Amino acid sequence: TLRTEERQRLARERREEREKQHAAKETQILEKERKAKLQYEKQMEERQRKLKEMKQKEEQRRAAVEEKRKQKIEEEKERYEAVMHRTLERNQRLETRQKRWSWGGSVTPDSESKTASKRSTSTANLKQAEAAVNKRLSSSAALLNSSDRTRRSQLSPLDSSVISRLLAPTQASLARSKSAATLSAD
Repeated sequence: TLRTEERQRLARERREEREKQHAAKETQILEKERKAKLQYEKQMEERQRKLKEMKQKEEQRRAAVEEKRKQKIEEEKERYEAVMHRTLERNQRLETRQKRWSWGGSVTPDSESKTASKRSTSTANLKQAEAAVNKRLSSSAALLNSSDRTRRSQLSPLDSSVISRLLAPTQASLARSKSAATLSAD
């Protein structure tokens, strides 16, 4: 009976030992699964966070690009309006100069000279007037050409063609004024 009890005790101890080992293995497996699950969840959260950040950066970049585009359009619009305003002012100034130097031939707009006094004007005065006209015309033409070139290089092709069309009659009228001054001097 002692041997039987001893064998049963040993068998029970072995069984308990196997159950402990089995329980320990199960615990290890469960722990590994739990760690793997946590790792996976962390990775997914990290991916979500990165995707969200990328989306926000992309939206900010788009907004910045859109803002720059609007600002550029606004600046171009202001530049175009300024160019148009200066062109109109220049045309008005040139028209008033044209009227002053028109076929009448008088040097100042408020001169009281009539047809008789125009005929009696000496050739020296006419040569001085012609020199003044030529000087004014050449300086204003040079100013127009130099400022136009710099401005046109900054403008879009459409804007520069519009300005070229606006300036074409002005240059033609300058040429007419110059020829009128030359004829009146002759």
